[in-house]
Amino acid sequence: MIRSPLMTVMTDAVMKASRSLKRDFGEVENLQVSRKGPGDFVSAADRKAEKILREALEKARPGYGFVMEESGIVEGTDTSHRWHIDPLDGTTNFLHGLPQFAISVGLERDGQIVAGVIYDPAKDELFIAEKGKGAYLNNRRIRVAGRDEMAEAVIACGLPHIGKGDHGLFLRECASVMAHAGGMRRFGAAALDLAYVACGRFDAYWERGLNSWDMAAGILMVREAGGFVADADGVPNPMATGSISCGNEYMHRELLKLLKKAKG
Repeated sequence: MIRSPLMTVMTDAVMKASRSLKRDFGEVENLQVSRKGPGDFVSAADRKAEKILREALEKARPGYGFVMEESGIVEGTDTSHRWHIDPLDGTTNFLHGLPQFAISVGLERDGQIVAGVIYDPAKDELFIAEKGKGAYLNNRRIRVAGRDEMAEAVIACGLPHIGKGDHGLFLRECASVMAHAGGMRRFGAAALDLAYVACGRFDAYWERGLNSWDMAAGILMVREAGGFVADADGVPNPMATGSISCGNEYMHRELLKLLKKAKG
């Protein structure tokens, strides 16, 4: 288990924000029956969790910058460090009362992600990683899966929705992967998809149309668990291009071949 001062700061902030999300998630089911629906409520829950995270991290590390889903980019006096924060990854799941969502916080230092925390409040699963120190789930060291047969693999993906992404490309990619993989899953929370690759639940994962806060913590998580990460076209820096692919060495290589074949 990593017990550095930095990890203590990050986990304390995430756990504080999670208490707010847990309370709000308990109210979502009641809101489902209203005509207006829970959309406004969930937006407020999202902003509230982000505010808690920002205040806690600013207090512990004054001067660090922020890249946040709700509030955008906030420049800090310390230009070497930036937090990438998603206070509620899996908003649509949360909105529908589906317990598959997470808080994700990654720390960037001089262009490199050096620490990450992903917390699933519904299942009480805390994924943490620090550069050079490994990745952990609830105090247990985690590793990517060791499978090397695509026919036995479970591959995760993200789906483009209305008005977003290249639907035609995704359908071609999906068909290409489906023809070889043992199974496919779409759970709807990118940070957790990455964490699940890190701990061996998924063998590989790809998605397009992401932001830095969706994947900052997860990229480090997978790499520290022995996995390989690139964008969906094989470019080494996914945060710069907004897409991602990952898995163990074999699965990642094979997945990229299938995605390249689909793209033509």
